[in-house]
Amino acid sequence: MQQDEIQQFLKRYFRAHECDIVEDYDEYLTVQLSIELDKELMNRPFYWHYIERTGGVPAPMKLTLITKQTEKTRTLKGERLHFGSPRLHQIFQSAQRRGGYIRLYEQAHAEPQASIPLHPWLGLNVKISYQCDRKKEQLLSLGLHLISGGIVEQFHEKLQHLSLTPKIPDYCFTISPIIKPISGIGRLEKYIQQIIERDDHTWAEEAIARWREDMALLDHFYEEMDEKPECYYIEKEALEEQYKPKITVSVINGGLFYLQPRSS
Repeated sequence: MQQDEIQQFLKRYFRAHECDIVEDYDEYLTVQLSIELDKELMNRPFYWHYIERTGGVPAPMKLTLITKQTEKTRTLKGERLHFGSPRLHQIFQSAQRRGGYIRLYEQAHAEPQASIPLHPWLGLNVKISYQCDRKKEQLLSLGLHLISGGIVEQFHEKLQHLSLTPKIPDYCFTISPIIKPISGIGRLEKYIQQIIERDDHTWAEEAIARWREDMALLDHFYEEMDEKPECYYIEKEALEEQYKPKITVSVINGGLFYLQPRSS
């Protein structure tokens, strides 16, 4: 994520957690926090304890976050965000905790008395790691249409062009999925496995060849010993750990997305 992308990340983060964006400029955002995010971000445990004990009216705080340093923001009262700043790190951690699963709806606009169906999609962002003595990673963003079973790649990029909201918009209704999400995850797992199987695995063969070469050197070094010392087996195990090809797939996050049907 580049500095210029922080603004878009913040807007998606706060909207996903039902916070109102009061001011939205290229240089800064002012956000009316929800009760939930005020408790998580603003470190006011005594205030919230008092409100809950007395039954008082809660007053979540507003937060102004400055993402660009300009003449306009030079005297603005707010928190300046940059990579490494405590507040941005806190928001990243919060997004990671909360962002494992999300449900969003496309903001569709319809004439009164009209109804727009929203189709369910299962979105999954995953990381494939190819590891030996070298490492390569591949990011995949997959979307599964829970009605037809169709799968599209670069799903996250497609969502970037849509207006999404955590609440179902007026004049819209959701279509019940034919494919259950748990079954959908299984379909995406098979799709990812097929991608891996089609991939070029020369890297693994080359790693095994390097492993054998180093193992031959190790055996040659200890070949005159009838009984191998413990350090031999430690080094042998270390070579296996270093060179043995491994492929791991980890889920970054995912969610259900209700989107308007499209012709393409």
